[in-house]
Amino acid sequence: MQLRKGRKRKKTAADGWPSFLLLVCYLVCYLPATLLPLSRYNGRVLFRIRQFEKADFDTLWRIDQACFDPQLAYSRPEMAFYMRRPGSFTLVAEAEGVPGNGVLGFIVAETRRKSGHIITIDVVAEARRAGVGSALLRAAEDQLLRAGVVAVALETPVNNEAAIRFYKQKGYFVEKTVAGYYSGQMDALVMTKELARSPVG
Repeated sequence: MQLRKGRKRKKTAADGWPSFLLLVCYLVCYLPATLLPLSRYNGRVLFRIRQFEKADFDTLWRIDQACFDPQLAYSRPEMAFYMRRPGSFTLVAEAEGVPGNGVLGFIVAETRRKSGHIITIDVVAEARRAGVGSALLRAAEDQLLRAGVVAVALETPVNNEAAIRFYKQKGYFVEKTVAGYYSGQMDALVMTKELARSPVG
């Protein structure tokens, strides 16, 4: 399932909400992202949410290319721009005990004074609908909340029903439609959530 971004075009990829993540998500509300406990996806593989490291960049870019069609996927310079600009941060979901690269997904978000913005959520296909996207979103919302953010916004294509459903389940509502947001060819929904008045997640 795919969701998406935040700029004058873009997206996001996510999942469902299995019951075994309830405790994890409770802890996410109170622990920094770097201290999140291990959780599981597909009932087998443990994963944790951690802060982005420079060595992750190529892997995250490849995940973005796989998650979204060319109209929505970021170029390397675009992704680097959004990840590096002031107020932005990137969290990574990483599998434990997996040979080679164990990155399952990532989220890029930013603070704008009292407002937050979800730029993108990307989750690899085999880890979708297993709580990875939910854990990433919850961790990002928590970090935004701790930075003093009271409301968060994001954009997603009007035809991405899975993304819209996912965000509504997490407490977001449709604020408006922006015509031609994605490369002047596809409309986007702007969805928002008030963090100060609702539980994170």
